Amino acid sequence: MPDDLSVSYDEIGKYDPEFRFRKVKGIAAIIVTVIACGLSIFHVYTAGFGALMDMKHRSVHLTVTMLLIFLLYPARYNERTKVKHWIGDGLTALVGTAVAVFGLKEILNFHIAIGVPVFLVITGFIIYTMRVKFYRQKHIPYIDIIMALAGAVVSIYIFVNYEGIVSRSGLPTNLDLIFGLSAILLVMEATRRTIGWDLPVLAFLCLIYAYFGPYMPGFLSHRGYSVKRIIEHMYLGTEGIYGIPLGVVATYVFHFVLFGIFVAKTGLGQLFIDIAMALAGRSKGGPAKVAIISSGLLGSINGSSIANTVTTGSFTIPLMKRMGYSSRFAGAVEATASTGGQITPPIMGAAAFIMSEMIGMPYIKIAAAAAIPALLHYLGIGTMVHLQAAKEGLKGIPKEDLPDIKRCLIDRGHLLIPLVAVIYLLITGRSPFLAAFWGITSSILVSYLRKETRLSLREIIEALEWGTRSSLSITAACACVGFIVGTATLTGLGLSFASMTVNLAKSTAGFFAHLDFFNLGFINFGNLFFTLLYTMAACTILGSGLPTTATYIILSMIAAPALRDFNIPLLVSHMFVLYYGVLADVTPPVALAAYAGAGLAGSNPFRTGFTAFKLALAEAIVPFAFVYTPMFLLLGFEWKMGIIHILSVALGIVALGAGAVGYLSGRLAVWERVLMITSTILLIVPSLLIKGIGAVLFFLLVFYQKIINTLRNNNRF
Repeated sequence: MPDDLSVSYDEIGKYDPEFRFRKVKGIAAIIVTVIACGLSIFHVYTAGFGALMDMKHRSVHLTVTMLLIFLLYPARYNERTKVKHWIGDGLTALVGTAVAVFGLKEILNFHIAIGVPVFLVITGFIIYTMRVKFYRQKHIPYIDIIMALAGAVVSIYIFVNYEGIVSRSGLPTNLDLIFGLSAILLVMEATRRTIGWDLPVLAFLCLIYAYFGPYMPGFLSHRGYSVKRIIEHMYLGTEGIYGIPLGVVATYVFHFVLFGIFVAKTGLGQLFIDIAMALAGRSKGGPAKVAIISSGLLGSINGSSIANTVTTGSFTIPLMKRMGYSSRFAGAVEATASTGGQITPPIMGAAAFIMSEMIGMPYIKIAAAAAIPALLHYLGIGTMVHLQAAKEGLKGIPKEDLPDIKRCLIDRGHLLIPLVAVIYLLITGRSPFLAAFWGITSSILVSYLRKETRLSLREIIEALEWGTRSSLSITAACACVGFIVGTATLTGLGLSFASMTVNLAKSTAGFFAHLDFFNLGFINFGNLFFTLLYTMAACTILGSGLPTTATYIILSMIAAPALRDFNIPLLVSHMFVLYYGVLADVTPPVALAAYAGAGLAGSNPFRTGFTAFKLALAEAIVPFAFVYTPMFLLLGFEWKMGIIHILSVALGIVALGAGAVGYLSGRLAVWERVLMITSTILLIVPSLLIKGIGAVLFFLLVFYQKIINTLRNNNRF
């Protein structure tokens, strides 16, 4: 990872809107740095010495975040003059104005005659702010300063008036509701600026659903709620903006993002790359294996698959191309390996902390449960990379070009101490809050053990500033997700979606049951299978283009309840939806991580996305394995049966890799590839008999391949 973090994030910003910051200069840059560092210091202090009351702590965090978002993120990033862009800006203005005017009319009960001129004025103002070329200005436009102050005011209002809000719970004043309406609109705009349109549109549709409940069809129908009730629920309670998602960001996620920035500043990222080079560089297809190991290590403490792709990919992708891999394959390997970091302990893209709050399970148990599936994911990538290298005759990196692992550990091994300390504190039952505090503190202290890694005051300030900057998009996303969570708790949206999914699965299973000529009880098996299949599809679609934390929260509220009817443990159902939400980063047509890898590799983004998805096939099948066999997540683990199940699925993943690549000890014919994939399916089925058949089929194919290749080498075939 480059020592100059600003250069790194500029590169990331080409592919990810979360890091497209306005380049502020002069006094504006000083103000931004002071505010950002102040928030980081506030969180470090509260992590070590205790946080404020939940609502107050969250409101302070959101206040500073909203202030910085409107100062650092422009309304748009380039000039848009086409008719479709004018139409898009006009529609945005109309919707925003309509919500504002309708909300104010409901709150203040004024006549429609007053609403018309207000509507026209606000619409014109919004269009003006979107069409003026603010993105070209070197300094922060006045309108963004106004919005920054407004965003801060609507959040600090909760902090200042907390006691009054609590005392009049259920009886909000008009001022409470006006501030709440403003907060809803500003949070959506902040989210649009930081991560794009997808999440704000989904949140807006949820609010519409909460209001128009009586007019919804069938199972989606509910009694509906007034504008005042919706605003109160979303703004003045802990089920909306200031709910669990924002709370987890303000108490866990922010701290581990900051911890990741500090350890990266000390040079831990480069140490990971050097260790990976030393371990795997000489082997067949070594550069790709270096990408897998280094991206997995760095991704496990990094909160963004796209950022991880760009950071490690800037080194690994050129190396893979230089050693003979195609641009498409190199970009796909890096994207898939980086995405895997979001499901790899200890940090798991911060989703583990939110999962802990959602299901009431200690974080360390979730991290431990995630270990085996993560290893299977990387086994799948490693298998395909190795077989692809063998298929193309690619060699490893010459020994003289590799770093010496002993020298690396002697020179910079002390940089691992903060990571070890964090893991130790988590394992021994300390809170993630406290573990992050000591991780950040120790990373600074440990850097002074050697002159080469010592952090200067300037680097510490940069780390504090970039820790806050890196968390802005996550905070905005989680505040906006609060509208979806609030709608789900208010209307039962999650249960409605679950009911629809289960009914659709039953209908599909019933259809196939008519084809069950041998009376194998397909309908009983099919109900769960098709529910999983439809849930998988929904998770992949809903997770497209969203950060890991926001993706998981949405899926846990909407998709996970579909699995409750089958008595699946909460941990299993939540891990299932997390896996497919993360898989969306390498699933076309969105595949943001794959497109970032394609940008670095200079390859076709769409083809790179499909290659990345192929490399991630293990991630696509492992969730089915742990649903049918929860021992993969250490639930009810028995050593004998657990090892059998793990080894059989691992063998199935190797078979899947061979079938996907079309190579084992030699090139595979089409029928051999089909049988390889068939053996994969058999090996992941829970039945020991079927697993045995799958294993026999696999080894017969291996034996056949050996014989055929021997005959070919001896010119007898």
